[in-house]
Amino acid sequence: MSTAQPPGRRRRPGQLETEIVTVLGAASGPLTPGEVRDIVDPTGSLSYSTVVTTLTRLHEKGSVTRSRDGRAFRYGALSDPAGLVADRMSRLLAVEADRASVLRRFVSTLTDSDERVLRDLLREPDAP
Repeated sequence: MSTAQPPGRRRRPGQLETEIVTVLGAASGPLTPGEVRDIVDPTGSLSYSTVVTTLTRLHEKGSVTRSRDGRAFRYGALSDPAGLVADRMSRLLAVEADRASVLRRFVSTLTDSDERVLRDLLREPDAP
């Protein structure tokens, strides 16, 4: 499941987090940062420290577990990529005082299909 970037191309904001959570979710058990890096980018162009920093941030957000394994940590997924995006959207919305305007503009950018999905979700009774 290599998601290595072509030379000279940067990942979109949040893309590496999503790739890492996807790798952790597909793994049979918790992985070390080195194992994560080798799966995400087998070419070795992704730095180990970038993976460690991203895993640490994901742990601080509550998106991954972390357990000590000797001198290293092993990480496992607590969330899925959709959960990460939803958390990101919630954090962005939380810092805006005029939430109605933000939501109105967001909804105005949805495709007809996505708008139907959102309307259906809003009609669903709250799950217990």
